[in-house]
Amino acid sequence: MRHFGHLEEGVRAGLFHEQPRRFDADASAETLSYALGATLYSPATRPALADDVVKLAGRGVISMVLCLEDSIADGEVPAAEENLVRQFALLADLAERGADLPLIFVRVRTPEQITDLVRRLGGTVRLLSGFVLPKFTEESGGPFLEALTAAESDSGHRLFAMPVLESPQLLHLETRHETLLGISRVVDKYRDRVLVLRLGVTDFCSAYGLRRPPDLTAYDVHVVACAIADVVNVLGRADGTGYVVTGPVWEYFKAGERMFKPQLRRSPFLQVAPRAEKLRTQLIEHDMDGLLREIELDRANGLLGKTCIHPTHVAPVHALSVVTHEEYTDALDILQVDRAGGGVLRSAYTNKMNEAKPHRAWAERTLRRAEVFGVAREDISFVELLTASLPS
Repeated sequence: MRHFGHLEEGVRAGLFHEQPRRFDADASAETLSYALGATLYSPATRPALADDVVKLAGRGVISMVLCLEDSIADGEVPAAEENLVRQFALLADLAERGADLPLIFVRVRTPEQITDLVRRLGGTVRLLSGFVLPKFTEESGGPFLEALTAAESDSGHRLFAMPVLESPQLLHLETRHETLLGISRVVDKYRDRVLVLRLGVTDFCSAYGLRRPPDLTAYDVHVVACAIADVVNVLGRADGTGYVVTGPVWEYFKAGERMFKPQLRRSPFLQVAPRAEKLRTQLIEHDMDGLLREIELDRANGLLGKTCIHPTHVAPVHALSVVTHEEYTDALDILQVDRAGGGVLRSAYTNKMNEAKPHRAWAERTLRRAEVFGVAREDISFVELLTASLPS
C-alpha cells in the first residue's frame, strides 16, 4: 500500500518532490504508526462491508476500523460479530483475486471478544492488523492487552492495540493526573503491542454535556483542549518514551446553518486551477473548513493522523499530512547541522531560524512523516494535493 497510490504515476510525479514510500501490513510498528493517516470507522453491521473496504482502499483509504462498540446498538452485537467473520472470508477471497486492502482493525467492547473473534476468524486473521480498545484506563486496559497478547500467541499472527483515551477519569481534573500515569504504566508494559493512542473527544465532550459546532475545533473547547494537552504532555513525548497520539474525530459531513464566517482563505485556491475555487466552495458548504483548521491544530499540538467517520474526510487529512518542501528542507538542514556539532542557521527559505538541538526532534519526526506521506514539490500546496485526490 502507498499513500496517494490511487493516483496515476504521472499525477504523483507532478505533485511530489519525494513520493510516498510503499509499505505493507508487515512493516515496522514505527512505520505503521506514522502511516495510519485518516483512520476511517465503519459499523461492523454493514451487509456489503467487504465490498466497501475494497472500494475505499481504491480511493486512498489506508486504515479502517470495523466497529463493534458505540456505532451499533447493544442488541446488534451478536449479528455484527457473525457478519464480521463472514465479511473477512469475503475479503480473503477478494485479496486472493488481487484486491488491495487497507490496514484493518476491529473495535471491540470486551477483552473476551478479542480471543473469541480471533478464534472464529481462523486463517482470515491474517488480514487483521489489530484491535481498538475503548475507554482505556489502567484498570480496564490490562485485561484488554492480556487478551490481545494471548490471541496473538494462539494465532501466530502479529496484532497491535490502539487504546482509546476517552474515560471521564481522564477528563476530570481531580483524577486526570493519576489516570494518565496509570495508562502510562500499562501501555509501557505492552509497548511492543501498542501502535498508537487514540483520543475519544466525543466522550470527553459528553462528560460535560457539550458538543462542539462545526464552526469550532476541539481546541476551542477549553476543557477538552486542556485534556489533550495533558495527554500529549505525559504520553506523547519525543524523548523515546512517548507514543504517536492521533487526532480527534470530526463529526460533521453535511452543512447546517453557519454562525461564523468561513475560515478558509480564498487566496490559496485562486493561485491554482479554476476547479480549486469550486473545491473551496464545496469544502465550506460541507463544513470542511473547520476540519482543515483542526487538522493543522492537531499537528501543532503534537498529534498525527485522525479518526474519521466519513470518507470525504480522508483526502483532507492526507493532503495536510504531506510534508511541504519548506518543512523538508528545514528538517534536512537541522539534522545536518546537528551532526556537525550543533548551532543555528537561517533557513533556506530565509524566513526563520533553524536551531539544531531544540529542533532536532521535530526534524526527525518530519522526515518519518515524509517517508510515508511524501514531500510536495516546491510550488505545490495542500490545495493541489487535495484537488488531485478528489473524484473529478
